[in-house]
Amino acid sequence: MQNRKHFYILAIMNYITRIIDKQISRYLTIFGAVLIEGPKWCGKTWAARRASKSEFGVADPTNYFRNREVARLNLEAVLEGDRPHLIDEWQEVPEIWDAVRHEVDQVAQKGQFILTGSSTPDDDRTLHSGAGRIGRIRLETMSMSELGISNPNISLEKLMNASQELENGKFVGNHSLKNLIEIICRGGWPGLIGIPLEDAGEAINSYIKNMAELDISKIDNIKRDPDKVKAMLRSISRNVASNVKYETISKDINEFSSTSVSSKTVGEYIALLKRLYLLHDIPAWEPALKSTVRLRNTPKRILADASLAVSALGANPESLKADPKLLGSLFENLVLHDLIVYSSSFGAEVRHYQDNSGLEVDAIIEKRDGSWGGIEIKLGYHQEEEAAASLLRLKNKLLDDKQKPPAFLAVVIGVGALAKKRDDGIIVIPIDHLTN
Repeated sequence: MQNRKHFYILAIMNYITRIIDKQISRYLTIFGAVLIEGPKWCGKTWAARRASKSEFGVADPTNYFRNREVARLNLEAVLEGDRPHLIDEWQEVPEIWDAVRHEVDQVAQKGQFILTGSSTPDDDRTLHSGAGRIGRIRLETMSMSELGISNPNISLEKLMNASQELENGKFVGNHSLKNLIEIICRGGWPGLIGIPLEDAGEAINSYIKNMAELDISKIDNIKRDPDKVKAMLRSISRNVASNVKYETISKDINEFSSTSVSSKTVGEYIALLKRLYLLHDIPAWEPALKSTVRLRNTPKRILADASLAVSALGANPESLKADPKLLGSLFENLVLHDLIVYSSSFGAEVRHYQDNSGLEVDAIIEKRDGSWGGIEIKLGYHQEEEAAASLLRLKNKLLDDKQKPPAFLAVVIGVGALAKKRDDGIIVIPIDHLTN
């Protein structure tokens, strides 16, 4: 017990600050309990431990998963401990949700519990209960800013508030193509920081294998075909950062793999992957209810971490360098992931834009008050003009439609960019200078 406590203290001392930490602290003053959900291995437990005073690990393997059996037999034991009390991987025993909700109602104090979960259990209790009592926060894998490979020079929040001061040419993009590819391949997994890239790849391969063979079937206790799960993930990865339809994925799987699936099965498996927090559907943006612009409302799909796509496709730095189209899509996945992390820190959301004229903009950052900013994502600086043209088309189209003007328009570039504000007002941002 002493050794375990010593390890716990050392780990907390070595904790890397996450952007979500402030939101966790704030939610503990608003709600009786806080739920931190997200993919396995993204750092939920350590973020929760930093804010808690005691812990019950439902999935702790000690003594043949004794805690899981204790939870099934005696829910009161799960709730015992100094508060905020962490209940890690609560979904292993779904009845814990109602026990926490009831305790919050009885005690009527803020910040009593922190729950963490790596999947949504196979019932609807978390959808219809806990409102006003349990605040929900989603934790992603680490952004480039959290990893320390993006300098905090250009703030997304300041751009939205029109308070970002930018001196042209002061911030230079320093990432080489080789370096950026390695960042994509390694991903934002806290446990892979500092280990050789080849070893990181093996760890991610194992992650996908376990997900396909074990985790996805545990959600609803229905055995899933691991080959179909992997084929699904490969197809999604080939079409990452696009609004591809289920029918297209079905055809892709049937053509490029030894298994076959229907469009209906594609929908079912995608729903399961979402419940494991491995996918993000980025919704289409609707400027205003009275807009005359005809929009396409299909969501754009990305993976929870671009490294998952690299692993699912069996890719490596050499093959990605030889496939600029795929690399561009994976870079877009990386940037959209980081934009989700950054925007959530100030209550904004990420959307995408596409209308019936073929105009597309990669990301729209929208705040609750309706203010918005548009972002195009490009791998290299030579694509700046193309990206700027799309942003200006969007701006002019919406202004002609009497819509609210953008708070900012920006092009985020991976390699070779100088930070600047162009004569047309569009801001150019090297990815390694972007933060929340």
